[in-house]
Amino acid sequence: MQDDFVANLRLLCGYYPSIAEVCRRLHINRSQFNRYLSGRYRPRHVVMQRICALFGVEEHELYLPHSEFRTLVQAGRDARAAASGVPPEWPSELLTRGQNDMGRYLGCYFEYYHSMSRPGHLIRTLVCLEAREHGVVYQRTERMRVRPGARTCHNRYHGLAFRLADRLFLIDHETLNGNEVTQTILFPSFRSQVHRLTGLKLGVADNSERMPSCVRVVYERLDEKMSVRRALKTCGLLSPDDPELDSDLCDRLRNDIAPGEQLFRARH
Repeated sequence: MQDDFVANLRLLCGYYPSIAEVCRRLHINRSQFNRYLSGRYRPRHVVMQRICALFGVEEHELYLPHSEFRTLVQAGRDARAAASGVPPEWPSELLTRGQNDMGRYLGCYFEYYHSMSRPGHLIRTLVCLEAREHGVVYQRTERMRVRPGARTCHNRYHGLAFRLADRLFLIDHETLNGNEVTQTILFPSFRSQVHRLTGLKLGVADNSERMPSCVRVVYERLDEKMSVRRALKTCGLLSPDDPELDSDLCDRLRNDIAPGEQLFRARH
């Protein structure tokens, strides 16, 4: 059976003149790195961070099926470079003001909402926020399998996150086909520990209809004991009555309108 991690790591090394050059940049002994390339060992967390930083990838991407990873690398290198910083057309004063108190929201989250392309299903995606020199950027990864046994597809979105007047704004774009922009607005957390954030998401259905849609959304911070690789494996379509979804989460995601409401509104 193919070891996708090894194949993906070898692909990334191919962008450098030699393995020795990669080891020099990573400050890793050549024999140690050869163990990773052979599949005998996996890098520990500190080394994995260095590998991801050098190659400009996310940890969970290194475990994607090799064919999908190769597509992401080849088609997304320019998009990743563009997303690594803040687009110059964004007003600097807006970005500066929007970074206040954003540090407490950095990290990884499960994102839940009713699927725009598969009505009757919930979708769980993985969102990772991190601080860069000029602002907070994030990557949102969808893992979709339309039917059992079908090939798993991944969509990847890059975006910016900022806080303005007690609201969190997230704006991202899809990096492979470049045919979608999504906006999410969340209530901030006023508790000492950030657990769940609620709000609204506006986007288009990822199918031929491409219907503009708005849904309620919940961000749930990842348990510190759960690895990003394991978290990504649990992403995908879910049934609304899935027993692992608690009633509070389902209530927050329900896309109903109360009597007398004239607008589709977010709810705490």
